[in-house]
Amino acid sequence: CSGYPVGVFFIVLNEFCERFSYYGMRAVLVLYFTYFLRWDDNLATAIYHTFVALCYLTPILGAILADSWLGKFKTIVSLSIIYTIGQAVLSVGSISDLTDHNQDGSPDNISVHIALSMIGLILVAFGTGGIKPCVSAFGGDQFTDDQEEERSAFFSLFYVSINTGSLLSTIVTPSLRGLECGIHSKQRCYPLAFGIPAILMAVALVVFVAGSRMYKKSKPQGNIMFEVSKCIGFAIKNRFRHRSKEFPKREHWLDWASEKYDKRLISQTKMVLKVLFLYIPLPMFWALFDQQGSRWTLQATAMNGDFGISIQPDQMQIVNPVLIVIMVPIVDSVLYPLIEKCKLNFTPLKKMTVGMFLASMAFVAAALVQVQIDKTTPVFPAAGQTQIRLINLGAYPATVQFQHEPQIMNLEPRGTTGYMTFETSQLQSLSINSQGLQKIELLGDLLERKRYTLIFKWNNAQIDSDLLSNDVTSKPEDGKNLVRFINSFPYSVNVSMGFKEFGVLPPFSVTNYSTFSGGHGPYIIIAKVPYSCSGHSKDLGFGSAYTISLDACTQFGINVTHYEEVAPNSVHMAWQIPQYFLLTCGEVVFSVTGLEFSYSQAPSNMKSVLQAGWLLTVAFGNIIVLIVAGASQISKQWAEYVLFAALLLVVCIIFAIMASFYTYVDPNEIEAQFSEEEKKEDQKDQDDHADEKQDEVVSQM
Repeated sequence: CSGYPVGVFFIVLNEFCERFSYYGMRAVLVLYFTYFLRWDDNLATAIYHTFVALCYLTPILGAILADSWLGKFKTIVSLSIIYTIGQAVLSVGSISDLTDHNQDGSPDNISVHIALSMIGLILVAFGTGGIKPCVSAFGGDQFTDDQEEERSAFFSLFYVSINTGSLLSTIVTPSLRGLECGIHSKQRCYPLAFGIPAILMAVALVVFVAGSRMYKKSKPQGNIMFEVSKCIGFAIKNRFRHRSKEFPKREHWLDWASEKYDKRLISQTKMVLKVLFLYIPLPMFWALFDQQGSRWTLQATAMNGDFGISIQPDQMQIVNPVLIVIMVPIVDSVLYPLIEKCKLNFTPLKKMTVGMFLASMAFVAAALVQVQIDKTTPVFPAAGQTQIRLINLGAYPATVQFQHEPQIMNLEPRGTTGYMTFETSQLQSLSINSQGLQKIELLGDLLERKRYTLIFKWNNAQIDSDLLSNDVTSKPEDGKNLVRFINSFPYSVNVSMGFKEFGVLPPFSVTNYSTFSGGHGPYIIIAKVPYSCSGHSKDLGFGSAYTISLDACTQFGINVTHYEEVAPNSVHMAWQIPQYFLLTCGEVVFSVTGLEFSYSQAPSNMKSVLQAGWLLTVAFGNIIVLIVAGASQISKQWAEYVLFAALLLVVCIIFAIMASFYTYVDPNEIEAQFSEEEKKEDQKDQDDHADEKQDEVVSQM
C-alpha cells in the first residue's frame, strides 16, 4: 500500500486501541481506589504505583518470551488475550450492584470487588507490559533493509497513534466516570469507565489477528540479554575463583570472561554497563513523574474545576500529552538550535540534568498550590473536641450563652454563628433568649469529633429548638456537593431541587443530605405548600455542603437562606498547569534525550538490553513512591511534595557529577575496528590454510 507493507496499518490501529485502553483505565484508577474501594490516599497511591511498577517490570518477561520461545506474533496474541480478560474482570469488579443486596448504592461485600480488581490489574500488568517491547519491534520487522525511509515513517505514525490514544482516553474515560449509572441506585459509572477500555482492547486484539496473513513472522532467535547476563555472571565467578594475588590483575573486571566469551561481546557489554551505571539515579525522576496519576489527581479533587465547563479531577492529566505535542517541536526546532548558535555545549547528559531540575521545581510548584488548598480546607473537630453552629430561624433577634462561657452571642433573624469548637467535656448546656422568653438546651450527650447544628426560633410565645446531629464532618469527595433543607414554614412542604425529590418535610424539621455534582448549578428549588412556588439555589461550586432554609413563599417565588457548612473549593485547577508545564518540559529534555543518548552509546545488537534497563528505571521509580506512601509519617501533603523535590534535587546533583566523568564513545567505530580485526584474522587463517595445502602438495611431490 503506497510502498508500505499492508500489515503495518493493522499494527498501528492495534497500538492506538491498546494505548486508549491502558491510559483510559489508568486515568481513573486512583479515584476508583479512593471513592469506590474506600481506601485512604496513601493506600490508593501505593497500590496505583505498585501496578505501574509491575507494568514496567513485565516487559523483560515479554521480550524473553518473544525472542526465545514463542516469537513476537504469538507473544502479542497470547498476552493480548490475558490483557483483555484483565480489563473485563476489572470492569466487572467495579459494578456496585454485584454485591449490593440491600440496594443502598454501596457494595455489601467490598472484599469481592477488591479481589476482582486486583486480579484484573495483575492480568492487565502482565498483558500491557509483556507486549510493550514486542509490538513496535514486530512492526519494524515488516520492512525490508532497503525501506529505511518507510520504516522511519512507520515509527513516527506509531508514536502518533500512542499519543492520540492516550490523549483521547484521558478525555473520554474520566467523563464516563463522572456519569451516574446503576441498576438499583445511581453512583459514579466506573463499570463504563473500565468497560470501554476493555472493549477497545478486545478490538485491538481482533484487529491484530485480522492482519495475520499479511505479517512477516520471524522465528525466535534467542535473547541477547541472556548472553550479556551469562557473560557478566561468568566474569564475576571467574574473578572470584582467581582472587588470589598470584593471578595478575586485568584492565577491567569483565576481562575475566575472556576465557569463554569473545572480545567483541565483552567490549559491547562494557559499553552497555557504562550506560546502565548512569541509569542508577534515574528512578527518582520517574518517582515524581508518575505521580501525575496519583497525588496530583487527588490534589485536583480539592480544587475548583469550573473552566466554563466542568472538568473532572482526572481529566487534568490531559495537560501532559497536550503540552508534549506542543513542546517537542518547539524544543527540537527552536530551543536546541538557539543553544547551538550560542555555542553552548549542551550535551545529552546535561539536558537530562536540566530535566531532573525542572521536575524538582514542578513539585515545588505543587507544594505551593497545596499550601493554598490547605488554607481553604475547613477545620473539623479533633479528638476530644466538638463543634456547634447556631442558626436563628425566627423573625426576631435572639441571644445565646453557653453555660461555661461568659460571652453572650447576638443572632439576628436568619443569622448564624458558623461552627464553634469546644472541648466536649465542657459542653453541658446553653440558654436561648428571645422576646423575653428563655429556653435551656442540654448538651451533655454530645460526642467528640462530631459537628452539630442547633436551630431555634420564637414561635407563638415559646422557643422551638432542635439539635441536628448528622452534620458533615469531612470534605465532600470527588468535588460533589451536599445539600439538605430545613422547613421554616408552620406547615408541611414537599420540596425538590433539580431532579431530586426530598419528599414531604414537616414543620421545623430537616431532610437528609443529597448529593449534587460539582459545577452544575444553580438548581431550581420547588416547594409545594400546598400551592407551588419556586426559586434558584446559589451556585454550589465544587466540594461544598449547604443547609438551605425554606423561609417564605410569595408571589415572586420562594425565599431561601443558604447556610454554608463546608465552603466550596476556591483554588482553581488552572493553578496546576504551571506544575504540569514544568514537569512536561522536564520530560521532554529528560526522557526523549535519555533514550536518544542510550541508543547512541550502545552497540546495535544491545539496544534491547538498554531498553529493558530504561523500563526498569520507571519500575523502580514507582517502587520508591509506594515505599514513601507506605512508610512516610508526613501528615501534610505539601511537605511530602517538598520531600520529593529535595530528593530529586540531590539526585540531580549526583547525576551531574557522574555525567561529568562519562566519556562519550562511538559504538559504530568500535564495532568497525572489531570487524576489521576479524577480517584480518580470517584472512590470516585463510593464508595459513593455503600455506598448509601448499606444503601438503610439495610433500606429496
